[in-house]
Amino acid sequence: MQLAGKKVIVLVADLYQDLEVWYPILRLKEAGAEVTVVGPEAGQTYKGKYGYPIVSDASADQINIKEYSCIIIPGGYAPDIIRRYPEMVNLVEDAYKKGKTVAAICHGGWVLVSAKMLEGKTVTGFFAIKDDLENAGAKFVDAEVIVDGNLVTSRKPEDLPMFLTEIIKMLKG
Repeated sequence: MQLAGKKVIVLVADLYQDLEVWYPILRLKEAGAEVTVVGPEAGQTYKGKYGYPIVSDASADQINIKEYSCIIIPGGYAPDIIRRYPEMVNLVEDAYKKGKTVAAICHGGWVLVSAKMLEGKTVTGFFAIKDDLENAGAKFVDAEVIVDGNLVTSRKPEDLPMFLTEIIKMLKG
């Protein structure tokens, strides 16, 4: 298993983009990683935009980021909810500062904005949040996937194969 021993966090809240949560979870588990689903509350059921449920394993305040290699922020409308919880934003910021892989797709960039970690970075995301990303100091590029240091960003569900390819590449070292 190419990612045996790697631990990854996937953030969730209601109205997550179903594919942007489940594709990374299944792909990373397939590669041997241990995946922890983190929501505003532990043991809570969250529903995706299309109604598919997921139960969080933990809340952000229960996570020791030192134990993890990566944190993934899916899109949908969940990022607008996630950014309302300081402990979730702080988890992302802490992961970034500790050099962990931080990956956001679609509207997930909103959490990066709230974590104040985009100054001077080159990123992509769903076109509707381009102004938000640029106003946070990032250079926006319309591309399938962008890697800038320990930050990986993508635009939409169709970009998931390249998004996960880059995440796995970074986790393999």
